[in-house]
Amino acid sequence: MCTVVFVLFVIVLLSPVTEALDNGLALNPTMGWLHWERFMCNTDCDTDPSNCISERLYMQMADVMVKEGWREAGYEYVCIDDCWPSQQRDAQGHLQADPKRFPGGIKQLADYVHSKGLKLGIYADIGTHTCAGYPGSLGYYETDAQTFADWGVDLLKFDGCYMKWTLLEEGYVNMSKALNKTGRSILYSCEWPLYEWPFHQPNYTAIRETCNHWRNFADVYDSWSSIKSIMDWTASHQSIIAPSAGPGGWNDPDMLVIGNFGLSHAQQESQMALWAIMAAPLLMSNDLRDICPRSKELLQNRHIIAISQDPLGKQGYRTLKVNSFAVWERPLSKSRLAVAVLNMQEIGGPRGLPVGTVPGWKICDPQCNVTLILPQYKELGIQALHSKLVIAVNPSGTALFTVTPSSSFEAHQHMDWHDTYITDKRTVL
Repeated sequence: MCTVVFVLFVIVLLSPVTEALDNGLALNPTMGWLHWERFMCNTDCDTDPSNCISERLYMQMADVMVKEGWREAGYEYVCIDDCWPSQQRDAQGHLQADPKRFPGGIKQLADYVHSKGLKLGIYADIGTHTCAGYPGSLGYYETDAQTFADWGVDLLKFDGCYMKWTLLEEGYVNMSKALNKTGRSILYSCEWPLYEWPFHQPNYTAIRETCNHWRNFADVYDSWSSIKSIMDWTASHQSIIAPSAGPGGWNDPDMLVIGNFGLSHAQQESQMALWAIMAAPLLMSNDLRDICPRSKELLQNRHIIAISQDPLGKQGYRTLKVNSFAVWERPLSKSRLAVAVLNMQEIGGPRGLPVGTVPGWKICDPQCNVTLILPQYKELGIQALHSKLVIAVNPSGTALFTVTPSSSFEAHQHMDWHDTYITDKRTVL
């Protein structure tokens, strides 16, 4: 039985990236910690003081990020999500933190986080209310932007609940202008396309000019089915969304849930590898105070982070589906290539994929150097174009490796594999 596979190579070096938001931020995908998926809207500090949304939680996370090497690995933002404010604005119309859960206020919390060499993120909403029902920013964009600047906030996650979809563009643009008007560098994380996709295809040129990163699809859950749905949606829309990514602006597939409860370790490796290939923000949502060593090692893996933060700043693509494997490739600086091979089977044991099956393997003419990063680091050495090397991948796991063409290849070639747009129909037995 034959399967017809369409292999798509996109112009990623020759295609100009649209103009980014001009605030000098997010030149690489953002790295940090965000409370929502793990801690949600837990405001019960009387019975659950260690896990409720309070200044204590963020201070403890900041402490751990410094003590346990997260800051040195590149994770720099400590981000508050929904459910932090009081139910009402103050008499002057300003947002205010819940006084019981944030007795020191956000300014004091920001100062504490900054004292640790980290940055503070906060959450607000474009509409009349936040998604959890707290005061929204509609009618208060400039007021709230200035409030956040006065508090010393470094990132704003701006949600899209309780807003007519036809007014999303105007609202997100106006808040972007309001943030820039404050004179403080505040990274702007939008959910604009997420709320527009149900109605029509969003304008990614305008989104990139407005935001530093943007959510496209549904919230991540602590489950493999959720991770798969995000990867599938990204792949099926990659020709639309990937060209908009680059220094200053990134597609955001939502939080890393590594170190929680729902994923096997192989599945955690898959999320980490694919988020790096997708040039996604690496915003963990977990409990860093109590995380298993293996998950910590994965999240701090310097080789994966180097792919995520590669200075070329190109988002990768799914280039092949064959025999229950999905191959994702990302061009890297210095003519290198990162490859993630996902074993989509969820039964049996490890299966192998010959490296010659990878569409980008053509850069190995005449030879290349291959470094395996996941599931464990290993130098696989010099390989030829017709190498017999087979990459083994665990069920629902991912093998991640980099390919570096030999100097002789680089000296005699004028274009890399990713400089050419090809649609190739290939029959695979």
